[in-house]
Amino acid sequence: MSDHGGLMDAVYRYQRHIYDLTRKYYLLGRDGLIADLAPPPGGSVLEIGCGTGRNLIAVGKAWPGTRLYGVDISEAMLETARAGVAKAGLADRVTLAQGDACGFDGEALFGRAGFDRVFISYALSMIPDWEEALTQAVRCVAPGGKLEIVDFGQQDELPMLWKRTLFGWLAQFHVSPRADLAPAVQRTALAVGGLPNCRSLYRGYALRAGMMRP
Repeated sequence: MSDHGGLMDAVYRYQRHIYDLTRKYYLLGRDGLIADLAPPPGGSVLEIGCGTGRNLIAVGKAWPGTRLYGVDISEAMLETARAGVAKAGLADRVTLAQGDACGFDGEALFGRAGFDRVFISYALSMIPDWEEALTQAVRCVAPGGKLEIVDFGQQDELPMLWKRTLFGWLAQFHVSPRADLAPAVQRTALAVGGLPNCRSLYRGYALRAGMMRP
């Protein structure tokens, strides 16, 4: 955790101040995911890799009455998230904590092990052991709950030059789109008896995936 957390702090120590302004143009599909969350009244929502808190604030506004939780490995990003949450007037509904997406203790961090909705937005492509993070996310889904994921796709229906340029640029920020994300979601969901779903967005630019847990 310390090595990757230190790397993320170094990458985003200054970028965090302009992160949301710049990323809104290419982190596509986030708002559609938030609109589809539909947590139960008074339910709980956890974002793994919550970054600046932008998504949790949007969830809080879209779904009043929910309890919101966010975990991130970068203390620098969490500092920005805390300020954003307070500015949005959501400090009484949002709990933020530092933790490794691959193995955090929900009970210890948040006082609960399961959440009605768990989501990951453009974070698996930044986590070296992303499959373990996916397994951990599934563990956090309460019975009857849902996991939702959006991340970079493989640009299948877009020009090869576009793909090479995008992937090369993303690599500068330690971002690696996961070619095996869809089958990994399917395997992980089926292992717990869940119902997986995967679909391509924007001609393969992004991938929406997730599962419903029995």
